[in-house]
Amino acid sequence: MTDGKQARGSAPGLRIRQALDLLAGLQVPKEQQNERSALVLLTLLDLTPRRSWAKAAEPLLGITEIMGRIESVFGRRYAPNTRETIRRFTIHQFMELGLVAGNPDDPQRPVNSPANRYRVTPAFLKLARSFGSRGWRSALAGYLAEAPALKRLNAKQRNHTMIPVRLPDGTRIRLTAGGQNKLVREIVEGFCPRFTPGGTVVYLGDTGAKHLHFQAEELAQLGINLDHHGKMPDLIVHLPDRKWLVLIEAVTSHGPIGQKRQNELKALFASAHAGLVFVTAFLTRRAMNKDLGEIAWETEAWIASEPDHLIHFNGERFLGPYA
Repeated sequence: MTDGKQARGSAPGLRIRQALDLLAGLQVPKEQQNERSALVLLTLLDLTPRRSWAKAAEPLLGITEIMGRIESVFGRRYAPNTRETIRRFTIHQFMELGLVAGNPDDPQRPVNSPANRYRVTPAFLKLARSFGSRGWRSALAGYLAEAPALKRLNAKQRNHTMIPVRLPDGTRIRLTAGGQNKLVREIVEGFCPRFTPGGTVVYLGDTGAKHLHFQAEELAQLGINLDHHGKMPDLIVHLPDRKWLVLIEAVTSHGPIGQKRQNELKALFASAHAGLVFVTAFLTRRAMNKDLGEIAWETEAWIASEPDHLIHFNGERFLGPYA
């Protein structure tokens, strides 16, 4: 391990390896022991390739600011569409582990706000400043003996009952087992590649977490703010080339997109700068038959057991928004 004096003259690659050593020492999950997480960690500690660990700081940064600093300081560029990956698979995990706090400047800021900011916690900052020093091992042992160890254990226990899902852009997420989430996985992996190719899943709800996956900035650009008082659809897919928002309901216990639900969704997305397409998804044809008489006109129905087909409830157009 490199001490503080050696670190001051190190290259970006060496500093990244040091951050990976720190993450390994913290026993974080393997999914977070990667270069992306190391760079986010270094940026939140305000470290450069030549600034010693003892001088680590605690800037308050948003995801876009973090990505900008990673590029300017370490020369690693992440595409704009990876914001959600960084938020969901690095920042979110760091928060669960107690390394990072969300919105310490405004705890009441909505979870979906594009103005969200993050800062390392005081306890972790103190530990990070000791990295590479003679007191590092004892400081690490003391840190691991505190609450973060319990949080890691709880996170691992929850993961045993999760459903893995791969989004169209390759991002992997995990849904809570149960409810309609088996069907949600079928929609993401079966419906989207067939009927919304090139689309982005900008929102995905979860029976165990109200907002599991959402692209807050992209939704805001479309004129949409997640409404905690309105019932969101299970999935929202944005097709930028067609300027469509595909609103999808996964039906297992609740009903389909009937006329009342369609009107609710139209009101909820009245400010959207895109045409609305309504899709009700079912696991089987038998499941759909129970609700067949309730499905609204000018909507679509999709059956997971017959994924190559789409049932259109009107003759004027196929899979497209209406005025």
